[in-house]
Amino acid sequence: MSAPTPTKPLQGDAALIRAVGAFALTAAVINIIIGGGIFRMPATLSLQMGAAAPLALLAGALAIIPVTLCFAAIGSRASATGGPYTYVGTTFGPFAGFIAGSLMWIGNVASSAGVAAALSSQVANLIPALGTPTARMAFLTAVYGLMFALNAFGVKLGSRAIATLATIKLTPLFVLVACGIWFVDWSQVSFLPGEVPSWGALGMSMVLVIFAYSGVETALIPSGEVRDPSRNVPRATMVAILLVVALYLGLQIVGQGLLGPALANSGVPLAETAAALWAPARVLLLITACVSMAGFLLGNLLASSRSLFALGRDGFLPSAFAKVTPRHRVPLLALVVHALLAWSLALGGSFDALALVSGGSNCLVYLLVSIAAWQAQRLDLRERGEPFVLWGGPLIPLLAVAAMAAIVTTLSSKEWHAIGVALLVLVLIYGVLRALGRKVRVGD
Repeated sequence: MSAPTPTKPLQGDAALIRAVGAFALTAAVINIIIGGGIFRMPATLSLQMGAAAPLALLAGALAIIPVTLCFAAIGSRASATGGPYTYVGTTFGPFAGFIAGSLMWIGNVASSAGVAAALSSQVANLIPALGTPTARMAFLTAVYGLMFALNAFGVKLGSRAIATLATIKLTPLFVLVACGIWFVDWSQVSFLPGEVPSWGALGMSMVLVIFAYSGVETALIPSGEVRDPSRNVPRATMVAILLVVALYLGLQIVGQGLLGPALANSGVPLAETAAALWAPARVLLLITACVSMAGFLLGNLLASSRSLFALGRDGFLPSAFAKVTPRHRVPLLALVVHALLAWSLALGGSFDALALVSGGSNCLVYLLVSIAAWQAQRLDLRERGEPFVLWGGPLIPLLAVAAMAAIVTTLSSKEWHAIGVALLVLVLIYGVLRALGRKVRVGD
């Protein structure tokens, strides 16, 4: 006889199901990283950097790979749901973890809203009737309704949908690189530092590149639902980031090699690159962009709702955020709040503005996690299995911290203001709960 279905909400990581394996986690990381940014990035990089645009991608890779190694290392040591929040909180205490978790969630809400806004514009190019304000609102409402429904029916369904969307969107992109590389005009591509227009141009390009590379931190938030995290987290993160770097570099080279200076002025650079090879492929790449952005939104909601779950679980937010549904074991209130906030921002925001806020928040989180990775290794913290060890002692975390610190100096007062206000609101909620006697802890 099967056990009866629980009728009361369950709480804490013990209520979650460890159903995400290495392949699903790798797909989730790739799916989150390859969201909306790549479908605009080649044109922007070409505009800022000219023929030397691939150098910005290589510089971004040099910055993001040490960060990814730090995530792999600490992710193999701290396996509770929460991602950066859990990592920083475990090593430096609850309040430091709360700041990291809050910054992570702020960045994820902004990125979800920004990509959703870009998705509505992309769809309007395919179906002009959806370009009116009313139709746009209806479309965004339908999108977030669907993302919520897929997540509300359990992590297994959500992770399977993510893997499917990742496969659908990656295939045309890899095919574009594999076919287009044979037709590249290499006079339009340069890897010479002397071709960089200015250091200012490189710095501006790096902000965009880091945003396009970001996503590892979001995909690792549901660590409490990952099987064998000490092995699967390092494997998934490193395989995913290396594939993404290779793909981005290939797309930039092919775009420049086929379109030349015209790439800088393209509104849909990948679609027009594909059209240069075969005219009907333009529509295929536009559809791919829509699928990619939808996949990003799905993965973002799956992972980011777990940030609210973890903050509620540990006393930083009301405990209702930590309750999961009896049947599907998902944090329903966290899903609702994240989806509603992202939906409201998407209605009134733009991709460019929201991407800068998200990128700035992510860089601050990366800086904190990199420091925490070294501290966790120094103290030899571990939970499940043999952890992944960073070679070179503090060298890799130091490189990651230096890179992120340099990048955040390029943020304007507008981005700092948006991040600061959102963080202040969350700190005030935390303060009220503490005043009411709510106890806090990390990772229980």
